[in-house]
Amino acid sequence: MSDVTILATGLGFPEGPVVCPDGSIILTEIRNAQLSRVAPDGTTTVFSRCGGGPNGLAYGPDGALYLCNNGGSRYVEGHSMGLGPHPDYQFGSVQRIDPKTGAATLLYKDVNGNKLSAPNDLVFDTAGGFYFTDLGKRYARHRDHGGIYYALPDGSSVKEIAFPFLSPNGCCLSPDGKTLYVADTESARLWAFDIEGPGQLRKPAPFAAHSGRVLGGAGSNARFDSIAALENGNICVATLTTGYITEFSPSGEIVRAVKMPDAYPTNICFGGPDMRTAYITLSDSGRLGVMQWPTPGLKLNFNG
Repeated sequence: MSDVTILATGLGFPEGPVVCPDGSIILTEIRNAQLSRVAPDGTTTVFSRCGGGPNGLAYGPDGALYLCNNGGSRYVEGHSMGLGPHPDYQFGSVQRIDPKTGAATLLYKDVNGNKLSAPNDLVFDTAGGFYFTDLGKRYARHRDHGGIYYALPDGSSVKEIAFPFLSPNGCCLSPDGKTLYVADTESARLWAFDIEGPGQLRKPAPFAAHSGRVLGGAGSNARFDSIAALENGNICVATLTTGYITEFSPSGEIVRAVKMPDAYPTNICFGGPDMRTAYITLSDSGRLGVMQWPTPGLKLNFNG
């Protein structure tokens, strides 16, 4: 078992942690339809009543926070995971969150006339745009297709760049910005896409849905959630059900698998003076954990 210290408890399926300039952590609570701030001493306060199902979160070039909102899920007593869409669900969206007030503004809810289903995670490139995934809502007898998109933070442009995709979840960029990594939940596979320009992936082969290639995966009954890049180019993948953070090399080998004190470690982000402090959302138990990672995380292009 890894040396994880519990920083905060009582969270409603936490996800999307980001390290703020003051050392606090802002994370999403999907179950509670809100964003919360966790102070360095573990004190937790509500930051934004954004509604829906807040999931992935990132700072943009204007200092604002950008949020992938899955539109809301139905939660019942005794189940930590959401069970299908919330009764009030209409669509998923991308929102802009005011970094001072927490006020949420709708940025995107559809692409080319097709509504977003369940936006999940996002990552900004050096040009100031962002890639984001749409996991696709799961229903009792069917599911929406997932996809990968690219958008600008001013609300002026969003486009579909890989569709369909089974269940794209976490996404991150390589240190040189030339590769987009995406974790697929249901297949527990880590995919890589070659980037030819901002929001432009290498063209797929004829009849292929997209140009991604599988780097690696996990066996057993594992499922993949969010991911984060390390300074050395490796990729940390939050691995569900089996309860690990799995670190892959860019060529797909498993470098290490660190056991977590929770079956659903859903997300990992890095901070601290040396970028080795890892914050991990332990979602089945509703906790935020912190530990020292062996190698530094990659500094994001915009970090507040």
